[in-house]
Amino acid sequence: MLHISSLDEGIELFKALGSDIRVELIKLLLENKRMNMNELATKLNITNGALTAHIKKLESCGIVTTSNETSGHGNQKICSIHLDKIVIDLDNQEEIQNVYTTEIKVGHYRNCLVYPTCGLANANKLIGEVDDKRYFSHPDRYSADILWFSKGFVEYEVPNFIPCSQKITQIMISAELSSEAPGINNVWPSDICFYLNDVCVGSWVSPGDFGDVKGIFTPDWWFPNWNQYGLLKLLVINKDGTYIDGLKISDVNINEFNLDYRSKITLRLAVNDDAEHVGGLTIFGKTFGNYGQDIKVSLNYCPMTE
Repeated sequence: MLHISSLDEGIELFKALGSDIRVELIKLLLENKRMNMNELATKLNITNGALTAHIKKLESCGIVTTSNETSGHGNQKICSIHLDKIVIDLDNQEEIQNVYTTEIKVGHYRNCLVYPTCGLANANKLIGEVDDKRYFSHPDRYSADILWFSKGFVEYEVPNFIPCSQKITQIMISAELSSEAPGINNVWPSDICFYLNDVCVGSWVSPGDFGDVKGIFTPDWWFPNWNQYGLLKLLVINKDGTYIDGLKISDVNINEFNLDYRSKITLRLAVNDDAEHVGGLTIFGKTFGNYGQDIKVSLNYCPMTE
């Protein structure tokens, strides 16, 4: 997912989408998931040289990604969609320049309660044994770049280093998430709840545990019948309520928490026992999945009033 918070920020994207051929190209990739350059050129009725220019334009904006694959006919370049969603936020925010940003490693949770199927891994190996929840307390968990469990929660402490005498006006969190099925199942819904300082701010239904294709950043040693990638979700809590990818999911707003530079902030991601869809949770970090990031956090702030 790509989040654009101003028109200026989205200029290159708007230029890339301002072409009928590139829009048709994107439609073809959405329908077929992956296509090689020859197939695309034939479908669009353009030369390979012209197609290459269009692909480069879409790659530069992060909409399309390409990879080289070896087949019986030699090397071929495969194209696929990189972004699952584009969110454009045109609401001007007075405090837009006052933002503290940070990232949280997937394994840097401060508390957890998980149930099998479950496990953790870093870029090089599994951490302990799968389906043995004891390893969620192992010291090596701090290096984890992926974790998964069938139900329960993990809770993180959000670093709060905004300047003194400032209050928090918005929290924005992005993470790559999916369900957790035994093995993989692209149709495996799971109700994932988000808690800020023990208050449930809303939930999102993950559609599945994705394993149809290998994740772009997922290491080569990873097992082909395990979680490969997730969806990048953007959670925003501001003065108007709580949003996922720009869609309002609750009326819980930032003012209810009275957060300032002295506040401790906790983020809990949970799959509860009483949820309609108890389909587990997978969190992808920098070396797994399709987005190459940890859990990103932005804290908007402004001066405290007397």
